[in-house]
Amino acid sequence: MQNLISLLPQAAPRYTSYPSSPHFSSKMGPERVSAWMKSLPTRSSVSLYVHIPFCDTLCWFCGCHTKATRRYEPVKAYLEELRGEMDLVAQQLPEGVRVSHVHFGGGSPTMLSGKDLTALVTKLRTSFAVEENAEFALETDPRDLDVEKLDAIAAAGITRISMGIQDFHPDVQAAINRFQDEDLTRWAVAQCRARGINSINLDLVYGLPEQTTERLLATVDATLDLRPDRIAIFGYAHVPWMKKHMRLINENSLADSQTRSLMAAQSTARIIGAGYRRIGLDHFALPTDSMSLAADAGTLRRNFQGYTTDTADALIGLGASSISNFPQGFAQNEGATNRYRTSVKEGTLPIARGLERTQDDLVRGAAIEMLMCRFEIDFTALRQRFGDRAFALATEMGGIVSKDDGTLIESTTLGYRLTDQGRMHVRQICALLDPYFKTGVARHSQAV
Repeated sequence: MQNLISLLPQAAPRYTSYPSSPHFSSKMGPERVSAWMKSLPTRSSVSLYVHIPFCDTLCWFCGCHTKATRRYEPVKAYLEELRGEMDLVAQQLPEGVRVSHVHFGGGSPTMLSGKDLTALVTKLRTSFAVEENAEFALETDPRDLDVEKLDAIAAAGITRISMGIQDFHPDVQAAINRFQDEDLTRWAVAQCRARGINSINLDLVYGLPEQTTERLLATVDATLDLRPDRIAIFGYAHVPWMKKHMRLINENSLADSQTRSLMAAQSTARIIGAGYRRIGLDHFALPTDSMSLAADAGTLRRNFQGYTTDTADALIGLGASSISNFPQGFAQNEGATNRYRTSVKEGTLPIARGLERTQDDLVRGAAIEMLMCRFEIDFTALRQRFGDRAFALATEMGGIVSKDDGTLIESTTLGYRLTDQGRMHVRQICALLDPYFKTGVARHSQAV
C-alpha cells in the first residue's frame, strides 16, 4: 500500500470556510443577503466582524485586505460609512436577534484614535442588541499604542486583545518591514493587564524571510515568558500573485519545505512543553482558557478569523472586504473602499460577491470543520445531522483512507482520526474532500 503523503497537494486552502473564498461569485447580490438577514430566527445570536482596512505602514508579509496611509482623513471618512452600514444591517435583522461576539480586525484597528474607537463601539452598542457578557476582541499593533489609547480601549469594554509579534529578530523584522521592539511588546501586554484586559493572544509566524529555526525558537521563548492565554503560530503564506507588496520579499531568503516543517514541529513542541494545549492546526491555549474548554466540549469552531469559541448562528461582516457567514451561504463586501463607501451612501448593502451553499457543501463543510478543529471525522454525528447525505461522503473518505498505510489516518469506532503526522497535513487532507479545489484554478499558499 502506498503512503498517502505522495498523493497530497503541496498547496491547499486554509479552510476558514468551505467552500473557500476564491469560489465566491459576483452573482451574489444585496437582495439575497438582505433576505438571509431577515430570515434569522427571533432570539438567534449573531457575531459581528468589524474591518478597519488601514495601517500606517505596510508589512511586506501581510495577507490582509489593507492599505497604508499616513493621513487620518481617509480613515475618518471610512468610519462615517462604517457607521452607516451598521444602520443598514440593523434594519434587516428581526427583533430579538442579539449580538454575542464582536471582533475588530484589520489592517490595524488600533490606528483609530481613542476617541474614534470609543465612538465606534458606542455606535455598535446602540445599533444592535448586544448581550451583557458579549466578548469584544480587538486586534492591536503595539506600535500604535500609548497610555491615552489604552485607556480608551479599556473604557470601550474590550475583553480580549490579539497582538502580532511575528518574530523578534531584527534581521527578520527588516526583511518584512515590521520593526517592533521586544520591550515595547512587553510594555503593551503589561499595560493591557493593568487595565483588566487579561485575555491576551499573541501571534507568531514561521517561514518568514531571514528566519531560522533558532531565531523562531528564541521568539517562542520570549513569547512564553509573557504567558499569554493563547498563542497562534501561522505558516507564512507567500502569495505575491495576490499581494503585490510580497514581491518586495527576497524569495531566496525564504525557508524550504523541510525547514518550514522543522520550524512548525519544534515550535509546537516548545509551546506544548510550556503547558499549553494544542488547539487545531496552529493555535495553543492554556488549559483554563475558554478555547481549551471549547475543544473539550466539542464546540470549537473555525471561521475567517481562525479558531474561535464563537458559536453564534451567523457571522456578519462590517466594513470593506469583510465576509459574512449565514446558514444559507457566504457574502463578501466590496473590497475597494471607494466602492464600499458609494454603496453605503446609496443605502445599499455593499455586497460584491458570495456563494449559496448546496446540501453537499453543508455535509463536506461540517466534515472539514471536524478535521480542522478535532483532527477527526465522526460519521455517526454527521449521519444524525444530515441523514443519508453523509453516507456518500463516508464512502469517499474510506477510499482515501484505503490509499494510506496508517501513516496519516487511522480508523475509529465513529469514523477516522488523523495521526500525529497526519495533523501536520490536515489542510491537504481536507483538500482531498474538496471538489472545488480539484476543479478550480485558484492558487493557494504552501500547506505546511
